Amino acid sequence: MKQRILIIGAGFAGMWSALAAARVLDNENKADGLIEIALIAPEPVLHLRPRFYESGPAGMKAPLGEMFDEAGVRFVHGRVTRIRTADNEVDVLDHDGHTSTMHYDRLVLAAGSRLFTPDIPGLREHSFNVDQLTEAVRLEAHLNNLASLPDTPGRNTVVIGGGGFTGIETAAEMPARLRAALGHRADINVTIIEQAAHIGPDLGSGPRPVITQALQDLGVSWRVETAVTAIDADGVQISNGERIDSKTVIWTAGARASALTEQIPAKRDRLGRLHVDRSLRVIGLDNVFATGDVAYAATDDDGNHALMSCQHAMNLGRYAGNNVASDLLGLGAIPYTQTRYVTCLDLGPWGAVYTEGWDRAVKLTGAEAKQRKRWINTERIYPPRANRAEALAAADPLQTIVQPRS
Repeated sequence: MKQRILIIGAGFAGMWSALAAARVLDNENKADGLIEIALIAPEPVLHLRPRFYESGPAGMKAPLGEMFDEAGVRFVHGRVTRIRTADNEVDVLDHDGHTSTMHYDRLVLAAGSRLFTPDIPGLREHSFNVDQLTEAVRLEAHLNNLASLPDTPGRNTVVIGGGGFTGIETAAEMPARLRAALGHRADINVTIIEQAAHIGPDLGSGPRPVITQALQDLGVSWRVETAVTAIDADGVQISNGERIDSKTVIWTAGARASALTEQIPAKRDRLGRLHVDRSLRVIGLDNVFATGDVAYAATDDDGNHALMSCQHAMNLGRYAGNNVASDLLGLGAIPYTQTRYVTCLDLGPWGAVYTEGWDRAVKLTGAEAKQRKRWINTERIYPPRANRAEALAAADPLQTIVQPRS
């Protein structure tokens, strides 16, 4: 009887899980159809989410269908609505609204994350974001339409809710994007609202001087220890009692794991991520693995855990796919480890800042760091070609990534 590895999600973690599982079957001469690798997602496309803060987001996606065909991965169009771990089954809603049930022998949950939207009056109705492709495209259309509005401070002002990684990258791009839409004579204003005591609180003190200098040079201002309390069509109210007129409020403050994690009877962290062991198996469940943004996974023995980031999702996917296929075949797992941690923060026309280590020691700034960021955004995060040998080789969890010289 055919056995099935079922993967939920076609993001970075899901895509690499599928290819890594196919690699194990290929290496063990098991790519004979007796074990099926099936991946469920709304479309066979990788959305390049780390780039959605840039202009032109509509083109920031890569097709996966041909590559999956080459690798022997069955793609299932649909969306999982229910996971029943007691029965080893999931319910799938297809594009026509029909529901079907799929059985699995091993499950890999790689359903990703969504922007956290707290209960702030007007947030859902009157803000924009760069979390999903459709939302990034909607924001770009709005920016391009600003020139049709009367020249007012509100039209010329962008407020960024959240001064973390995404908030900073989005803010750094906004002056140039506004000038492209409104002309160089427009009196533009870009302001970040951050609740913490410092801009980029999760990035630590190492790169902070570079970040603040870059934002100042770009003309971006910020307010710390301040929160957005209400949003309407014409601006925001903030916690110090001040109102900022703005036609463009962009929310970037945090993410939460897919709600599908709530259907897995296992421990979750405060972000909704499932606790996993070093093989990425969900603790307490023998045949369920979690990876990417839905996994609370230790990266090393020093107490560090994977972040909700493309950098970690890609490797988490490779290890999860390798280990789920190895588990089905009775082979040993490769414990997930990712001791090398880097940060490359885009700072718009100013450049970028590149750090290494969990203490985020600054290694490159300005144009040199921007070259590294450009390589990441235009090469590193893209899927391999639709060539079976190349795709499976790239899915090796123990591969060495060669970075370009700066």
